[in-house]
Amino acid sequence: MKKSSLFLLFCFLFFTAQAQFSQAERDSIARLTKADYLQMLGQLGLKESDMRPGPSGNPSAPNAANSEESNVRNYILPELMELDNGKTISTPQEWWQQRRPEIEEAFDQEMYGKVPENIPSVKWQVMDAYDTVIGNFPIHEKILRGIVDNSSYPSIKVEIELLIATPLHSEGPVPVVMEFGFIRSPFNPGPVQPIGLGSSGEPSWKEQLISNSWGYAILVPASVQADNGAGLRQGIIGLVNKGEPRKPDDWGSLKAWAWGASRAIDYLETDKNVDSKRIAIEGLSRYGKAAIVAMAFEPRISLGFIGSSGAGGLKILRRNFGEQVENLASSAEYHWFCGNFIKYAGKLSVDDLPVDAHQLLAMCAPRPVFISSGSPFVEGNWIDAKGMFLAGVHAGPVYKMLGNKDLGINEFPVLGTALVDGEIAFRQHAGGHSTGPNWSTWIAWASLYWGRE
Repeated sequence: MKKSSLFLLFCFLFFTAQAQFSQAERDSIARLTKADYLQMLGQLGLKESDMRPGPSGNPSAPNAANSEESNVRNYILPELMELDNGKTISTPQEWWQQRRPEIEEAFDQEMYGKVPENIPSVKWQVMDAYDTVIGNFPIHEKILRGIVDNSSYPSIKVEIELLIATPLHSEGPVPVVMEFGFIRSPFNPGPVQPIGLGSSGEPSWKEQLISNSWGYAILVPASVQADNGAGLRQGIIGLVNKGEPRKPDDWGSLKAWAWGASRAIDYLETDKNVDSKRIAIEGLSRYGKAAIVAMAFEPRISLGFIGSSGAGGLKILRRNFGEQVENLASSAEYHWFCGNFIKYAGKLSVDDLPVDAHQLLAMCAPRPVFISSGSPFVEGNWIDAKGMFLAGVHAGPVYKMLGNKDLGINEFPVLGTALVDGEIAFRQHAGGHSTGPNWSTWIAWASLYWGRE
């Protein structure tokens, strides 16, 4: 697929997703998003004219994002093994007690936002439970709603949507992979198919998990928090703020979606069919960003499968390749982050940002993380596969200090190479914007930690 065709595919999928809204609703979302964005700029002492535009994702555009490695500038990453006072750390104790808390605070303050202390409780209700099949495998499936207590502000209602499926005849609790995704596809009434998988003939990811005697769960992020700026006064963020605008260090949608995953884990810990010590998180694209944020801040997640997370996820932000901070901080994507993050596309630059993706990955240590991406010839270069690989390289010192293995190499591998010998793993498959072609590799790698049932 030509890169220009891929860009058109992205546009088609975006506008198809928006088709669930009427034109009047889309106009209202755009208007309210712009108003919220402008008020946040005002809180930061910025004007629209202060903001730098990001490059285009269309490779044919005059301002196309850089896709040539020879044009990548030199940059200096924030220190991973050095405290803010300049002291180098060398022990696990110094990591856990000193350096990791500094990094977490910086992400909270400057990028993803702080989870508020006054979040209401969630009560889970099983809405439906039944026996069915996935492929040729019998399963037990449950549909749940996580009802968030809105007694403090009844005008906002939040109900988290969750599906859980486990093998019907399992003899005990099983591991579960939780995906950020859709229980019902917004694109068509049929089952969701991973973009770019094509006609490989492989079973679906659900079938692969169930055939391995593992289970799966699907959490619907939009049921926690809308994926637009207009929704910031609704959802869990709006409920906590009682319908008022965010402050600059308040959490964005990525952190809210991660919070939803934590509440789902609360329920999974009570489910007799689930081994709550073996829960993984998986997501693609913006949901890949949410998956790595969830894993970094939720210690109960055992394994990660992070698909094409790109900028704002596991791509080194300081690399001028593909999507940039200016894109993330625009009115199209700012809602994923805290308001403070917008500064770095205005009067500040990415070089002023005190954190980068290697530190986010290091926050997951020593738990294993698999970094997945697609082919540059099919997926394109927007998500910067090498930038994600480099995050794995630069997070390695923390994993090694904690007694684990890193990626093992520093040179970007040939397409299709599976780097699966350590707790940081990486594979760039030959397909498109999907985790689909990497599922079998991920399951084999995860089995090293979970075993086979």
